[in-house]
Amino acid sequence: MKTSYAHPGPVMLDVAAYEVTSEEREILQHPLVGGVILFARNYAEPEQLRALTTAIRAARPELLISVDHEGGRVQRFRDGFTRLPAMRRLGEGWSADPEAAKQQARHAGFVLAAELRAHGVDLSYAPVLDLDYGVSSVIGDRAFHRDPLVATELARAVVAGLADVGMRAVGKHFPGHGAVEADSHVAIPVDLRSFDEVWKDDVQPFRLLAGELGGVMPAHVIFKNIEPRPAGFSAFWLQEILRGKLGFEGVIFSDDLTMEGASVAGGIVARAEAAHSAGCDMVLVCNRPDFAVELLDGWQPAVSADSSKRIAALRPRPGTAPADPATLAGWAPYRTARESVLALA
Repeated sequence: MKTSYAHPGPVMLDVAAYEVTSEEREILQHPLVGGVILFARNYAEPEQLRALTTAIRAARPELLISVDHEGGRVQRFRDGFTRLPAMRRLGEGWSADPEAAKQQARHAGFVLAAELRAHGVDLSYAPVLDLDYGVSSVIGDRAFHRDPLVATELARAVVAGLADVGMRAVGKHFPGHGAVEADSHVAIPVDLRSFDEVWKDDVQPFRLLAGELGGVMPAHVIFKNIEPRPAGFSAFWLQEILRGKLGFEGVIFSDDLTMEGASVAGGIVARAEAAHSAGCDMVLVCNRPDFAVELLDGWQPAVSADSSKRIAALRPRPGTAPADPATLAGWAPYRTARESVLALA
């Protein structure tokens, strides 16, 4: 293995369990590694999570530590953390009182970020900006609403709540995963709509929030009548539309390259190269340590300084929230926000 260098690389990978093994510590030193994504299998209780993130940071201080922690059924850390609502609950509240729904959304983002930061986690892949068409088996109640303007306003409030405690937001799954039934974890979803249809609705939350997001994650969806490649492997979607028309300047993450929706690009090195060439700054390789090693041994990407700077800029702003759970529990802004979130349960 090569030794670490002082800025994060373009590969986000995972670790197997509650502690970092000596082999994993060596892998984290590889110059292509830029971060670690955690899962439910990495969590037993709060003190163990803090020990794990401390060990990752000791192995490589510049790494981003991330997690899929949205609320509802996608919340990796549960016991000892506030149970966050599915985002559809906020959309349901919009009909009765839009302002109250936005305030609760901001509180949800605040609690999410404050609790993660107190345990050493830098980033959550949230909020979901997909629209709730009522057909997607994988999106479902993770989406705020069918109306793109309502979804945007509630997502903007979550983004503001994250920012209140120094955390950047990652919107997903560009340009939209909500209108296809298939789950890209196990299938290759195909969306047959025209560009005008996708632009009119699904792209709008990404367009309206482009300047407020630190990151965007594209979908493993093929928009067959627009572009033959999945969005995450498409320079059309990532460079012409997301960077060009939307003016997005943050980090573009691939979705997990071990998912079935990514298999159209070939083996793991080919998948990473296709995503990176299309415009992804960072590629995710999850739940397959053999693929992670194969990628680190076989991939030789040209990493731009601008891309490395974008990744480094995702680290949270220091000093905006208590850095430990005990102090956080007594912090008045957190207590107020948590009470609001618990009222949604």
